[in-house]
Amino acid sequence: MSAFSSSTRTPMASLPRTIRSVPRQRVRRCMSTLAAFKIPEIKNEPNDRRTDLISTKYRYEIMATTMLGQGKNAWQAEIDAAAETCDFLRFNVQYAQELYAQQPAHNSPGIWNRVEYRPLEGFVYAITPFNFTAIAGNLPAAPALMGNVVIWKPSPSAMASSWLLYQILREAGLPAEVIQFVPGDAVEVTKTVLSHPDFSALHYTGSTAVFRSLYGQIASGVAGGKYRGYPRIVGETGGKNFHLIHQSADVENAVINTVRGAFEYQGQKCSATSRAYFPKSLWSQAKPLLKSEVEKLKIGSPEDFSNFIGPVIHQASFDKLSKVIDEAKNDSELELLVGGKYDSSEGFYIHPTIYVTKNPEHKLMSAELFGPVICIYAYDDMSPSPQQAYADICKTIDSTSDYALTGAVFAQDRKALRFAEEALRNSAGNFYLNCKSTGAVVAQQPFGGARASGTNDKAGSANLLSRFVSMRAIKESFLAESKVEYPSNEV
Repeated sequence: MSAFSSSTRTPMASLPRTIRSVPRQRVRRCMSTLAAFKIPEIKNEPNDRRTDLISTKYRYEIMATTMLGQGKNAWQAEIDAAAETCDFLRFNVQYAQELYAQQPAHNSPGIWNRVEYRPLEGFVYAITPFNFTAIAGNLPAAPALMGNVVIWKPSPSAMASSWLLYQILREAGLPAEVIQFVPGDAVEVTKTVLSHPDFSALHYTGSTAVFRSLYGQIASGVAGGKYRGYPRIVGETGGKNFHLIHQSADVENAVINTVRGAFEYQGQKCSATSRAYFPKSLWSQAKPLLKSEVEKLKIGSPEDFSNFIGPVIHQASFDKLSKVIDEAKNDSELELLVGGKYDSSEGFYIHPTIYVTKNPEHKLMSAELFGPVICIYAYDDMSPSPQQAYADICKTIDSTSDYALTGAVFAQDRKALRFAEEALRNSAGNFYLNCKSTGAVVAQQPFGGARASGTNDKAGSANLLSRFVSMRAIKESFLAESKVEYPSNEV
């Protein structure tokens, strides 16, 4: 199994292909390890061997594998592979301590009450994405921190960085069998894992369609009595993330944030801005500024640090996005503002593209594209009144897409911000005011969304870790009972 550079389409690493018997062997190893695995003592130490290795010895190597394998520029690789990976590992220790500290509020005289947070009775299946090395590390590492054993199925499009990260965890002291790294055919590995009675949890980041399929398979297993318990399901999938610009907004700030939100990492973030709503009263200012800012962006290999836009991840993504561009040429409801080009002669390059639509319910305003393409609708912000027009566009945003991951509102009018907070309450799990829809930071903005975007268990919080433990309440008495009857029996 080879890992390819998305910017040159050449092999950069190889791993042996998993044969059919290997997933079963790995599950058996996990379960034998579970019996002997001592739950780690959670210490929030200043010198964490894992993060020390990532931030020093392997810093440039993990950035390089992320840049070459996943097509990230140096900035995006730094904030992901080097920084956020360390943030997850460090702050999860703090979150685990916070979770363990949640103990009963009261002890009656002579009674000691306590809660134990046990690992799940079985193994966790972690399926990781290509777009964030940090997420690829967090999905198996977070359950393992809580004492679980894990089967890690990495994305074939991020094999080099995932394998390196696994090796770093092993060098830092991770016991060999606690996390089983299992590359290979996704269907074959998943079939083996989900058919095992000791499957106890799914930790997933990826496409909505695949997550729904996995959810259904697990539900069928539960209905058929296949599992020892009821498996936990934690998933973060896609988004059709929005920017809403109010007539009081700072136009330049809204434009800069929209361009960044849409085209950072080629729009391949779950949180990427893929639809925007500008008021007609500001559109004459915003339109040329959007075009000029996008035209400044350099496109090419991440090896050239001056390039902002790199390749999309693989052929399938390139084909999907180039088809969108081709179909848009004959769509009377779309106006091409900038971009609309693609080139696969060396890598999978889609030029950053903005369409303007006359129809707020156009499919480009509702369908997830996962690439550097955004659609904009210029709404009438004066009729029947500014207040009603703003309320109406909020309703449109809320109802247009099945997703609810991220969204942002730009306004200098505080009342407009507060109105949108309430009107769009269920439209995004991460909601931003006067800043772009991307860029959640561990320990600052716990990340996740609801509706079709996932289970909203919030990566970067104690809530996520709570999904991978099974609580046991313990009551211990230091008093001896002397009679059976109650005081009320004494009449």
